[in-house]
Amino acid sequence: MTSEQILIGAGLTVVLAVASQLLASRLRIPAIIVLLPVGFAAGAITDDIHPDNLIGPAFSPLVSLAVAVILYDAGLGLDLRKLTGHTRQAVVRLVWIGTLVTAPAAAFLAAPLIGVSGEAAAMLGAILVVSGPTVVGPLLNFVRPTERLQRILVWEGSLIDPVGGILGALVFHILVSQQHHALGAGLLGFGASVGVGLLGGLVGAALLWWLLVRLRLGEVLGTNAQLATVVGIAAACDALRDDTGLIAAIVMGVVVATVPAFDLPARHNFFETLVALIVGVLFISISSTVTWSSVRPVLLPALGLTAFLVVVVRPLVAALSTVRTDLGEGERAFLGWMAPRGIVAASTATTFAAGLANAGIGGAEKILPTTFLVIVATVTLYGLTAVPVARLLRVMRPARSRPLLVGGDPWTVELAEVLRSAGLDVLLWAGRNEQRARISAAGLELAEGELLAVATGEGAEQEGVTAVYLLTAEDEFNALAASVLHDEADLPVFRLPAAAPGAGVVADAPASTILPAALTGPELARRHTAGARILRRPAVGELPPGHDLLFTLDRAGRLRPATLAGDPTAPTEITERIVLGPALP
Repeated sequence: MTSEQILIGAGLTVVLAVASQLLASRLRIPAIIVLLPVGFAAGAITDDIHPDNLIGPAFSPLVSLAVAVILYDAGLGLDLRKLTGHTRQAVVRLVWIGTLVTAPAAAFLAAPLIGVSGEAAAMLGAILVVSGPTVVGPLLNFVRPTERLQRILVWEGSLIDPVGGILGALVFHILVSQQHHALGAGLLGFGASVGVGLLGGLVGAALLWWLLVRLRLGEVLGTNAQLATVVGIAAACDALRDDTGLIAAIVMGVVVATVPAFDLPARHNFFETLVALIVGVLFISISSTVTWSSVRPVLLPALGLTAFLVVVVRPLVAALSTVRTDLGEGERAFLGWMAPRGIVAASTATTFAAGLANAGIGGAEKILPTTFLVIVATVTLYGLTAVPVARLLRVMRPARSRPLLVGGDPWTVELAEVLRSAGLDVLLWAGRNEQRARISAAGLELAEGELLAVATGEGAEQEGVTAVYLLTAEDEFNALAASVLHDEADLPVFRLPAAAPGAGVVADAPASTILPAALTGPELARRHTAGARILRRPAVGELPPGHDLLFTLDRAGRLRPATLAGDPTAPTEITERIVLGPALP
């Protein structure tokens, strides 16, 4: 290829990746549903974006390193301290039972259905074991299942990817070396690969501790150090044994997320942006290598294989994995209806299919198009049905508001108690020990960790937070936190008005985000100390004198605050009002 073709191909790949993600976000569907057909169509129109033409043999190792970065970022959201009891038991079982059941079941059916040799079927079975956080995460964000279900599925997707990658590498090497009956050697090789990955991950975690904790690198250098460490350790592990860098990456991420000594920001904006770009580019590149001539012969058989995986294999794995756990029937059923395939399946198929074809394995050329179709079918099926299935099984989080109240003064605790009595699930966060003790003593749910971790990103999604209310007595903290959360969070953020007018540390906020001017932090504390109480009042009629409107509740349980912009809800929609009443005589 000429330099002009390479430039056009590289630029087109990035543009298509980002454009597909933008379109998916507007349509509110998982990006992979758009990325795969766009890449497939682009590959049919032009050869300039084919990765074999752009970067040649470097594509496969670069894909492995890119997936390692993806898994490290996924690991940063996996805190072992939150994986306890039956949740941990279900995750561990889903990984090992899923591997032991899915691989042979898929291989057994693929051989006669797809029309491939036993060797190619074994490779395909190993490939289809994996799921992936880059597919499961976006789907769960649309569905919003219960916190425990979301945690189980995210953990499973993150852990089974490196296991499936190593399994695929071992099956590949056994096939090309014609050691078909070397079961003992295969198990020994699998154990050795896991050991290399774990050791590499621990070495990388120790290096990250030295860089981030001992040297106290800033945000920019710290992020660069993380990226360099992940890529370097993953490359070293892969050089020793194929795909062991995936295990090393996930181990590094989990250690950094779990060990308290690592004081990383709650949001990893650079990694989130990088991972989104990597996923888009990989899906465009991989799907561009799939041609219609290769897809057409396996179209119906691949859909049949997908149906078998969805209707038989996954429910069986979920049922076996949740035996003797405290998961309800709805939770177990939903686990049996969520196993989309993603980027690791695509990258593994791309890496090994060509090698098996060159080794003369019968049907190896059908592995990639079959995997492509299984990915498209599973993501589309689960993406379109997950919400109604979750609603039918009653495992969705309630539509009622779940406010996060920031602050722990006595009036804030009373407000939380009143909101709870109205049927809302309230979460509180406070920075001072005495405030946290007051919240715990009242039997209210107290968020752990730093505020940004709870109010933004995966933390807010897992907790089901629908809005943030900054109710501390420190005006500058409220203003600064509101400014930061406005940029970081996808949630509405409200704060108390400043007690004293004048310039603050940040610019003035819109009136629709500031609670009534008369109810400043000191004024609320003074009135509450003097005997004022927070009360629930019917929606009908005028408020009596001395009562100040704080919030309204509608029929769906949505909480809306009274702000400087005016009353929050039309009178016909209000079912209840939360007010600050006068001091009792």
